[in-house]
Amino acid sequence: MSYKLLSRVTNCFTLNFKGMSKVLIIGVGGVGTVVCHKVAQNANIFTDIVIASRTKAKCDAVAAVLKERYGVSVTTDKVDADYTDQIVALFKKHKPELVINVALPYQDLNIMDACLECGVNYLDTANYEPKDEAHFEYSWQWAYKDKFEKAGLTAILGCGFDPGVSGIYTAYAAKHHFKEMQYLDIVDCNAGNHHKAFATNFNPEINIREITQKGRYYQDGKWVETGALEIHKALTYPNIGPRESYLMYHEELESLVKNFPTIKRARFWMTFGQEYLTHLRVIQNIGMARIDEVEYNGVKIVPLQFLKAVLPNPQDLGENYEGETSIGCRIRGIGKDGKPLTYYVYNNCSHQEAFKETGMQGVSYTTGVPAMIGAMMFCTGQWKRPGVWNVEDFDPDPFMEQLSKQGLPWHEIMNEDLEVD
Repeated sequence: MSYKLLSRVTNCFTLNFKGMSKVLIIGVGGVGTVVCHKVAQNANIFTDIVIASRTKAKCDAVAAVLKERYGVSVTTDKVDADYTDQIVALFKKHKPELVINVALPYQDLNIMDACLECGVNYLDTANYEPKDEAHFEYSWQWAYKDKFEKAGLTAILGCGFDPGVSGIYTAYAAKHHFKEMQYLDIVDCNAGNHHKAFATNFNPEINIREITQKGRYYQDGKWVETGALEIHKALTYPNIGPRESYLMYHEELESLVKNFPTIKRARFWMTFGQEYLTHLRVIQNIGMARIDEVEYNGVKIVPLQFLKAVLPNPQDLGENYEGETSIGCRIRGIGKDGKPLTYYVYNNCSHQEAFKETGMQGVSYTTGVPAMIGAMMFCTGQWKRPGVWNVEDFDPDPFMEQLSKQGLPWHEIMNEDLEVD
């Protein structure tokens, strides 16, 4: 693949916000820590910041860094998002305008219920999945649409990178380049090296559940199911080169084919090294990927949750992480001029640069930055619409401008081989 970059400068949007916006961030893992840093960097928008998690000491430690580095004072608190009544009490105490949910996906509905009870707007980075089933789809959260509309509240779903920026990229392509999008492939490469025998880049429990499920892609109005990581091929990533890429199911496919009905086929690809896959097979074969309870010495434990406790913490990977990520959308269809068009829009993110800025590695950074930008879009009134929405339901232009300003610059390639036919 030949890479001829088309630079794009957008001057259509200048951020000039003079208001009061109180945000409450639930979760201070790797992604949550990045969100806290980026919110503090934009204190002209986020004038009042609260962070909460199960362990208040973790919040206090992040708050101390934000105070020292940015001069921003942050309020901290404790909450267990497994319990809606605790979230309600938290909201009533702090009265935020918006909650940024970077907790666990199976806590999404608890937080949304608390939002409805307390009149708080909502944003997350990953869709709901049941705690006892490795299955995720938007139907549970889309079912809240009427409730949020009647309450006059906005809920923004999946505002990380994928899902999140992948949807923004697709909406941007539809708005500016395509008369008809026909084929969409979202490609996600992590070419970094954390120098660990085996580690996951975000919560191990969620990560392993996601990767070990069956694959699925959209073709001609139907969903086609495959074996887990059954389909794979080498794809070439900018500044990285060829990497073996595996077809998986990812939740943004569900919303994108719904919102852009001209798409004939939609797929998601992610890279994995052979050592990682070998460890993953062993974990599955010995039963450590199970999410049901087993009894050990008279105590019931969930094997995957036990495994999570002994694996490296994703928050601790950044210091020695080398290399970069490359995530983007490869789209084929009919351009605005009526001619066939191929289009590739992507970002490359350095693990080392992400660590220097936030103390976290690139995978956390690429999820946390878009979450902050989505919150910014809401607080400045540009993405403020009662109901439950995916990111591609909103205008992509101001978000795309902020991506480059906030640390995730993007690039475009026109009419080159996409490698995914």
